[in-house]
Amino acid sequence: MTDENNTVHLTGRISAAPESRILPSGDELVSFRLVVRRSAAARRRSKQVVDTIECTVWRAGLRRSVARMEAGTEVTVTGELRRRFTSGGAGVASWVSVEVDSCRRVMAAAVASDA
Repeated sequence: MTDENNTVHLTGRISAAPESRILPSGDELVSFRLVVRRSAAARRRSKQVVDTIECTVWRAGLRRSVARMEAGTEVTVTGELRRRFTSGGAGVASWVSVEVDSCRRVMAAAVASDA
């Protein structure tokens, strides 16, 4: 028996300032796009070197923390994949996003000093 779970771990940079929204239900969320580099193997198959992943934050404390982050901030995100659906003039569309459980800044490596 396998341990089936839905867990993702991504490291990348936030592409633009996170956006806060209040839904018609009254629920609040913060969303952002995370730019992640493709693996060397994937880059050999395609000229595309990055993927952009939609991320959504629901928990209040984490929403506040993420909302303060700026474009270009490097972060590590863990969460679960969610398939979303919407309907409109062109019919039904779907996409995959990450429902974020944690989001932490990646600290820059300490630079050695000659002093």
